[in-house]
Amino acid sequence: MFVSFFPKPKLFFISAAVWSLFAVLLWFFGGEQLGAVFGLPPLAEDAPPIIGASVFLSAPYIWFYLYFFAAIGLFYAFWNWFAPHPWQLWSVLGAGLILFMTNFSVQVSIALNNWRGYFYDMIQRALTTPDSVPAADLYAGCMIFLTIALIGITTAVLNLFFVKHFIFRWRTAMNDYYMSHWQRLRFIEGASQRVQEDTMRFSRIMQELGVNLVEAVMTLIAFLPVLAALSVHVTALPLVGVIPYPLVAAAVFWSIFGTVLLAAVGIKLPGLEFRNQRVEAAYRKELVFGEDNEDRARPPTVQELFANVRKNYFRLYFHYVYFDVTRYLYLQTDVIFPTILLVPTIAAGRITFGIFQQIITAFNQVANSFQYLVNSWPTVVELISIYKRLLAFEATLHGEDLPEIDRRYLEREAAGLPPEEQPAG
Repeated sequence: MFVSFFPKPKLFFISAAVWSLFAVLLWFFGGEQLGAVFGLPPLAEDAPPIIGASVFLSAPYIWFYLYFFAAIGLFYAFWNWFAPHPWQLWSVLGAGLILFMTNFSVQVSIALNNWRGYFYDMIQRALTTPDSVPAADLYAGCMIFLTIALIGITTAVLNLFFVKHFIFRWRTAMNDYYMSHWQRLRFIEGASQRVQEDTMRFSRIMQELGVNLVEAVMTLIAFLPVLAALSVHVTALPLVGVIPYPLVAAAVFWSIFGTVLLAAVGIKLPGLEFRNQRVEAAYRKELVFGEDNEDRARPPTVQELFANVRKNYFRLYFHYVYFDVTRYLYLQTDVIFPTILLVPTIAAGRITFGIFQQIITAFNQVANSFQYLVNSWPTVVELISIYKRLLAFEATLHGEDLPEIDRRYLEREAAGLPPEEQPAG
């Protein structure tokens, strides 16, 4: 799944995480100020944020672009020397471009959050004191939003277009790798489905989960300082009182609570999804055999196989009921949670409407980043089930024992017995 596309996958991903952490820390502890040496200094600490699309062409942003591409270039140069790989242009440089585009989308969100403070404070002044804000200023504020949003939409569409090509190259690499070992893999139950469908579904889910994970991490890095800065406006939290960086602490607590809750409630789902793939594959395979052999796909066998399909789906539906109830209750509470946190501050009149909008947006961005597993858990469950099926290929290629469920299937097939119904766990 990974060695076909990435050079030395385990070492590659470990080094990518370590290098990314090093680059981020270097940026926050001196790298940002280093731009002044090249005539691209950061904004002064007391300087107001730049409102509008011009922020993306400002000196701090241009220096960040150069810093980012230098980090990606050095990482690529190392792997090109250390372990050349036929897919490294896509797997290394392509991943670097996706990281950059995703980060740029996050910067668009920060630009929009800065606009909210400026624009909604202007609306508050206009509503509080009639004729204090010219209509032209309000129209100009709307145009600023549209300009930033247009840049964000363009970036998001281009990034999604490239990600789809990136993921299909990954699927191509997997397909080529498995087909080069087809004579060893074709005896595994549902081998053709695993090569054609499971690799397709694996790449599709990795597209969704991978991009969302990168975006969550980038958002967290970008918005945590924003949320920490906005915490100075909060007087106290309900029940807790006054604590350092209250908004950051509340976002971390709420997100961890939701992640642990959903993981505990949905613990049975991966096994059921995997079981679902098995019973569907057994039913489909018998029908395929029946196309060429009149002794196969007879009513008793087909009815038994489809009964297994039905039984598993009904079991899956039951377990998803309480999981979905818990998940939706949490997500609906999540909508109002940051407002509840701000009730003492709002009652004390400590913030303006613009700051309120900034806090709500920044809190939701940070909380959603920590809630990656909460928002993606059904997709993670599906990915785990596909991963389990492709593990049989990996075991065969590495000379390891097949998973128990695959060994049992081969033993029954060799004995001329129909596929048995496997336990759901």
